[in-house]
Amino acid sequence: MTRNQKTIYECSECGAQSPKWLGRCNACMAWSSLSEVVQRPGAGGSRSTRRDSGDQVLELDAVDDSAELRGSTGIGEFDRVLGGGLVAGSVVLIGGDPGIGKSTLVMQAMLAMASAGRRVLYVTGEESASQVASRARRLGGVGGGKGARLLATTELEAAEAALAASPYDAVVIDSIQTLRAQGLESSPGSVAQLREVSSRLIDVAKQRDTAMLLIGHVTKDGGLAGPKVLEHLVDVVLSFEGDATHCHRLLRGQKNRFGPTQEVGIFEMVSEGLREVADPAEVFVAERSEQAAGSVVVPSAEGSRPLLVEVQALVAPAQFGSPRRVVSGLDSSRLAVLLAVLARKADVPILDYDVFAAVAGGARVEEPAIDLALCAAIVSALRERALEAGLSCFGEVGLTGELRSVPRAGARLAELRKLGFKQVVLPKAAAARLTAKEREGLELIAVERLEQALEHLLP
Repeated sequence: MTRNQKTIYECSECGAQSPKWLGRCNACMAWSSLSEVVQRPGAGGSRSTRRDSGDQVLELDAVDDSAELRGSTGIGEFDRVLGGGLVAGSVVLIGGDPGIGKSTLVMQAMLAMASAGRRVLYVTGEESASQVASRARRLGGVGGGKGARLLATTELEAAEAALAASPYDAVVIDSIQTLRAQGLESSPGSVAQLREVSSRLIDVAKQRDTAMLLIGHVTKDGGLAGPKVLEHLVDVVLSFEGDATHCHRLLRGQKNRFGPTQEVGIFEMVSEGLREVADPAEVFVAERSEQAAGSVVVPSAEGSRPLLVEVQALVAPAQFGSPRRVVSGLDSSRLAVLLAVLARKADVPILDYDVFAAVAGGARVEEPAIDLALCAAIVSALRERALEAGLSCFGEVGLTGELRSVPRAGARLAELRKLGFKQVVLPKAAAARLTAKEREGLELIAVERLEQALEHLLP
């Protein structure tokens, strides 16, 4: 260690610093999250900030927000999740499992923007220039616009020089964990490097009004790798999800300073890249058998449009030890709660059985509106009786067995009506707020308790 340098330990979860190593962070109580950081005077501590209107205090009504211009990425589902397109000067962080298609998504967006006459730069630190060019040709990007540029480097200073040499409308960094600043001796991807690299890139984006897409790695727990401060610094955080055994991918918004965070974009991975899925029903319920026990179609309203998904359940007697609870695309703790409610409030003897529950098609649904459908699927599997054709349900189940209202009931019913459903069991409170037009063409069965709903669904 050279003179004027010192070693500290920084938490990768919250960014808290300690003069010595600790097994547990005193700030966020995370275990084994402190890593060694070598600090050099002046490194990482001088972050410039763009000032839109100097240091003067302004009236809020007098501030002009018309400068927040949006540009389309050329991919409708991507624009939907972003809130309408990329905002000039915004920084978007995209995370996802290895091989899920993050680079493919941003490459298709870059080629589409270049074809539309916008200047874009793709900075890659994980692949060579020839590898990136080969993927671009595979995606149909041969000659895809004269505005596309490529830089293969792992040096932050080289990326900054390229951005300073020419103006760009959009820049892709693939990935943020591979870039390193020369002023720091720590390895790329470390807490200190990520903090320095992200801060300087964000400054460049704000100063030059350049939309920037950062691709980030994820940990084994599914969270974005690096300090949590990285997610606070960027404007938008997106998660690209999907089951490795399925071809469908979901793009979810986790943070968005320029739009809603409930939007979901749906893609299908094909040989030519990612294809937008205009009708989600063809993904999640197209292969459903109407006479199958343990299967219920439920409208999940995540974002501006409802998605019809198929909730499946399988029940079998527990053979050894404690009964098993296995889920896919659902919250395992929520399943445990619903099983307890079924046993105690609806007199369904389910606690001594193995229960397997999943959302078909590789989707993941976490909203409580699918509680009733999950309960119905479990009871259907237990009794080995299928629901009647054209019958669906939705609603949140409380701990006392009551059915609670869920938002956007009208939009859910419209999607069910479009797919040919005739009867819907729903909470009484949700039915009371529906208009005559929203009720049209459907037989609504409004109930207050879980046991009443099960009597109508599986008489």
